[in-house]
Amino acid sequence: MKMTQRLRELAFSGKAASAATAYDGLTAKLVCEAGFDVVTSSGFQISASIGLPDMELYTMTENLNAARNIVRASNVPVISDIDTGYGNALNVRRTVREFERAGVAGVLLEDQTSPKRCPALGTNELLPVDEAAGKVRAAVEAREDPDFIIIGRTDEQDVQAACRRLKVYVSAGADMVFVTTKCAKSFADLQALREAAGRPLLINMAGFVTSLSRQQIDEVGGVAAWGLETLLTATESVRRNLKAMKDAVGTPALPCPVADIGSFKTLIGYAELEALQDRYQPA
Repeated sequence: MKMTQRLRELAFSGKAASAATAYDGLTAKLVCEAGFDVVTSSGFQISASIGLPDMELYTMTENLNAARNIVRASNVPVISDIDTGYGNALNVRRTVREFERAGVAGVLLEDQTSPKRCPALGTNELLPVDEAAGKVRAAVEAREDPDFIIIGRTDEQDVQAACRRLKVYVSAGADMVFVTTKCAKSFADLQALREAAGRPLLINMAGFVTSLSRQQIDEVGGVAAWGLETLLTATESVRRNLKAMKDAVGTPALPCPVADIGSFKTLIGYAELEALQDRYQPA
């Protein structure tokens, strides 16, 4: 089964698929190892991975290269964040085609003006709804595989206004929808968004309501994703261990556990390559 078909099957099964976000091939392998159904990428994480804030300072090509690495490292469908599509509707067409050809199973397209800003930085400027809908239509028409999923995102922070926008994006062809963590603050908000859109939601598990039940998640969601936790976990663990190493006198125990080299070599695939090397270059 193609990854696009698998993602569509998961998203529309009536039981929300589980997802976690990766920003490179290694984190993608860890997400798959943990047993998640889907790997997602995020502009916030990929931008941070090259040392930049999420203000669309990195290019489509840099995001695309990260997507290729994530896809190669994954054995489950990948959803890529393509920010604003890196320009107008014509740019969106090229962006969608490039990401589809890179092997991702779906993309997330937002309705901010360009350059965008991370919602955590404050109020964002949105495109006129008709222009944003045109970009969704461009994304839908650009895909070559009809199973490739287009997720329409609005950064509108008022639930009712977000409902109105999402209806328009679905009319333009969006398969799923997404809102920022500043918009939906309760299960009732999620229900309203799901009902208005008539499509499953991509849910940010950490940012919405921590008390959601499994039944509630399945009722509104197509994919329930943990968005920033991989990046923030890695950052804090590495930060604490680096401080301990810098301050060390002798070799004290590090504050955060580290993987043993054997399990890391297994994760990264040394055994398979060593077997191939022995096959092709016997001693």
